[in-house]
Amino acid sequence: MQIRGKTPKAGFASRRTGTMMVIAATAALSPILVDEAYAFKLFGITIFGKDDSDAEQVPDPVRYDVDLTAGTADPDLTEALQNSSRLVGDKDKPVSGDLGVVVKARDDRDRLIATLYEKARYGGVVTITIGGKNIDDLPPNPVFDRSKPVPVNVSVDPGPVFHVRDVQFGGDAAMRNPADYDLAPGQEAGSLVIIKAGDKIVEQLKSEGRPLAKLTKREVVADHRSNTVDIIITTEGGPVAPVGSVGVTGEKGVKPDFIQRYSRLNRGDAYSPEALKKAGDRLRALGVFSSVTIHEANELAADGTLPMTIEVSEGKQRYFGFGANYSTIDGFGVQGYWGHRNLFGEAESLRIEGAVGRLGENDISNLDYSAGISFTKPGAFLPAGTLKASILAKTENPDAYNASLLTGSLGYAYELSDQDTVSAAGEISYEKDDDAFGQNEYLTFALPLTYERDARDNKFNPTEGYRATLAATPSYEAFNGTIFSSFEGSISGYQAIGAEDNVVFAGKLAAGFMVGGELQDIPATRRFFAGGGGSVRGYGYQEISPYDADNEATGGKSYVTASLEARVRVTDTIGIVPFLDVGTVSAETFPDFGDFRAGAGVGIRYATPFGPLRLDFAVPLNKYENGTAYGIYAGIGQSF
Repeated sequence: MQIRGKTPKAGFASRRTGTMMVIAATAALSPILVDEAYAFKLFGITIFGKDDSDAEQVPDPVRYDVDLTAGTADPDLTEALQNSSRLVGDKDKPVSGDLGVVVKARDDRDRLIATLYEKARYGGVVTITIGGKNIDDLPPNPVFDRSKPVPVNVSVDPGPVFHVRDVQFGGDAAMRNPADYDLAPGQEAGSLVIIKAGDKIVEQLKSEGRPLAKLTKREVVADHRSNTVDIIITTEGGPVAPVGSVGVTGEKGVKPDFIQRYSRLNRGDAYSPEALKKAGDRLRALGVFSSVTIHEANELAADGTLPMTIEVSEGKQRYFGFGANYSTIDGFGVQGYWGHRNLFGEAESLRIEGAVGRLGENDISNLDYSAGISFTKPGAFLPAGTLKASILAKTENPDAYNASLLTGSLGYAYELSDQDTVSAAGEISYEKDDDAFGQNEYLTFALPLTYERDARDNKFNPTEGYRATLAATPSYEAFNGTIFSSFEGSISGYQAIGAEDNVVFAGKLAAGFMVGGELQDIPATRRFFAGGGGSVRGYGYQEISPYDADNEATGGKSYVTASLEARVRVTDTIGIVPFLDVGTVSAETFPDFGDFRAGAGVGIRYATPFGPLRLDFAVPLNKYENGTAYGIYAGIGQSF
């Protein structure tokens, strides 16, 4: 963006009550001790303490002290200036040599001026001195006194706020209304608003199928006498052109024709920046590629289409891992897995995994085992379809029952749109239970049908949008000749408030019911239970259930659960989450709303690049007699 001033100023310068701890092979937890400093790192991120390892890596390290003053700036502007200053942000890190201090200071001046422009302060002055000398007066190779940290002073005179006086849109932008881009006369003339206006016009032209749309002029003239700016933005739309040939480069093990087909960028389709973004996201989601970039040609082909190239870089195809967990109730558990991300050249995924839980139990029959193998083929039959097959053998030993089962499943999922997915599967399961109804065996054939709409802005840490699911599972139990079906639905919603989305209200409602059959004729693992980290926190895992005359949990045929959270961001990385969960499970087809159980608590979130680390503490508000007194739950990602 070009800025000209008419009168420029000088100086522009766990289950149940147990606590669970998880340690995984991919999570490197390491205390670091360097010269009496200490730090604790999780996933390579310093959680607490001071890490002085940078000092050993910087040649000729020089430390400095920085003092930033912002004159008459308001608190918000002062905070913005401090946040943009690398001198302030990196004050605990040494720089390389005396010249390194100067280079950092000059870069800081540019950054601070840019921040002033963002806040519509085009008359601001930034002055930086090092050792008492202005950085513009220092020699090419300065030498500072290193007997103590080098003193750096940053002084910012913010100047007045500038407002929009006149806006001229030219070229293919001429018919657009500046007010639609927050550029109406009298509004603050922040540089980011001006830049975004031009970029948005180009985006809109491209969304009309004009791939060569571009900004030809963006000029801002600042009048320091009236503290106003005049703005000129001119664009050129270019011709409407469809997608042309789509090439693939960088592939090794993945077939290029599969990459093109799965991207769903087809010759003759209407050009759309959103379609290109979705194609890249779709390919990255396969897990095969470490990077995906879609390049557009700079000019149209002879037939008037726009050629494109998908450039990929493949990651490791084979992977493995292991983990461990500990609960004060369930003891130790270990897990391991091995996988292949590109079995036959079309991103087919094969994963083999196993786990053993409750290690330390006196009775070996109470151990939890699981072993499974799953296969996934994306783009099966249709680019938007995915074939899934799995075999899983496991034992489960919660308080309500002991179950051993072997399940095989073959299913197909189809993306109706970027937000909507439907899936169907055929499933057969053999199960042997020991529960409130004695020892029983079941052979169940099921047809799970699912619809999902995911309109969240972020799957790992949403701030707005919603996610809804509907599921029906017609089933036939062969040994007893029982026909039964379960129906479930859930919806979760998210809404951020505040200028920085510092508070996100999140809510979830889930319900289900079952028709056909008696409880004792339905496998224990298919009955409904609630309680624990996945439903009503504060209660033990599957503790919320109907109970028989012997006070044994039987599971139910219907349930309702609901959760409400206020996700409050305290710092850039730390958040606090007070929450309330409620739920009920009934032995009848319709829930018994007279026996709601509620749990309340508070959680801590620590933001990481792959989602927040979660630690929740909850207590039951109306606990069962001799029931769980509290629950502690840990995991990765938000609770829902």
